[in-house]
Amino acid sequence: MRIWKFLTAIIVGLFAAEGAVAAGDQENTLYMDLKYGRVVIEMRPDLAPNHVKRIKELVRQKFYDGVKFHRVIEGFMAQTGDPTGTGMGGSGQKLKAEFNKEPHVRGAVSMARAGDPDSADSQFFIVTKDSDFLDGQYTVWGKVTSGMELVDMIKKGAPGSGTVTDPDVIVKLRVAADVKDGLAF
Repeated sequence: MRIWKFLTAIIVGLFAAEGAVAAGDQENTLYMDLKYGRVVIEMRPDLAPNHVKRIKELVRQKFYDGVKFHRVIEGFMAQTGDPTGTGMGGSGQKLKAEFNKEPHVRGAVSMARAGDPDSADSQFFIVTKDSDFLDGQYTVWGKVTSGMELVDMIKKGAPGSGTVTDPDVIVKLRVAADVKDGLAF
C-alpha cells in the first residue's frame, strides 16, 4: 500500500511541476486571434530579449488589435504590424538587430525591417515555407506552436509584391498571462 501512495505522490508532483512550467511560459506566449481561430506563438527571449520585450509592450497597449496583414506572399510569409496598413508605418521606436542562429523555417516569427539592420519597429512576419536565405539577416523572436493552418488561410496578396487588397486583420493579440479562462479581456 505504501508503494502506491509513494508512486501517486511522485505522479502528482510531476503534474504539478509540469503545470508550474506551463504557467511560467504564459508570460512568453502570445494568443493571436484571427477570424479563422487562434494562433499560439511562443516568444523566445533567449534569442531576442529586446524584441520580445518590445512586442509584449505593444501587445499590452493593444497596438496590434485590428492591424492588417498588409503583405502576404504565398509560399513565403505573412507580414503585419503596421498600423497604417501600407507597410511604411510602425510604433516609432526602432530596435537594434538581435540576429541569431534560429532558422527561418515554417512557423518562425521574425521582425520585418528596412535596409538598415537596426530599423525593425513593430512589423513582423510569420514564415509559411522554409526560407533559409533570411537566416542571419532578420531577427527571429518566436515560433508558431499551434494554428499554422490558420496562418495558411490568411488572404494572399498580389504575386511578387504580396500587397493585399481587403486584407485579413489581427482581431486581437494578447500575452497568455493576461488572459483569463482562455478569453482575452
